[in-house]
Amino acid sequence: MTTAQPSGSLQPEIIRVLIADDHALVLEMFEHFFSNQPDFEVTTAPDLDAALSIMDSNGPFDLVLVDLNMPGMNGTAGLGQAIEKNEGRPTGLLTSDPSAQVISEILQMGSSGVILKTASLKDLANEIRFMANGGRYVPVDLIDPQKLKSRGTTKSPLSDREMDVLGLLTEGRQNREIAEALSLAEATVKMHVKSICTKLGASNRTQAVIVARDMNYI
Repeated sequence: MTTAQPSGSLQPEIIRVLIADDHALVLEMFEHFFSNQPDFEVTTAPDLDAALSIMDSNGPFDLVLVDLNMPGMNGTAGLGQAIEKNEGRPTGLLTSDPSAQVISEILQMGSSGVILKTASLKDLANEIRFMANGGRYVPVDLIDPQKLKSRGTTKSPLSDREMDVLGLLTEGRQNREIAEALSLAEATVKMHVKSICTKLGASNRTQAVIVARDMNYI
């Protein structure tokens, strides 16, 4: 439910969000999610240049989220461009597995923080509202010293068979079709899909594909 804003408030009733990512699957996921959120107006862009152009044409947004690894980003430098183009309004990073160094860099740049592509959809709207309202959000997993010890590897944690299943998931195949292609029982495929999601920190098969692509596993 949308709450009426006090007279003279700088926070608009509708939160305008610009999301830039070079994976169509990611943009489709966000568009579908926010289509059911009445207080959001979402615009998408396939790369940094397109996002900067949209801001040139439409002015600053309440929140801009840019993918760390898309074309034109040049590491965190692209985020700096987005922050400047958004005229200092909330601007954050969209990624799957940022290093501690990346987190430190973007916070020093004045970023609004990080939204993980593996974020639970039930929390996503509140995380984005918090950032759009001026808060700085970093998931606890990214700043917990114990959890950071296991991060930073670029090698896929998946087994060879799980990689086979993942490859077919990227084609949009269902469990039955994967089972036929790999000569496996459908129950075995279901087990592999569950293991893939667990190892990649994804809540569903779509997020698993997004994370795997973001980490260059596929």
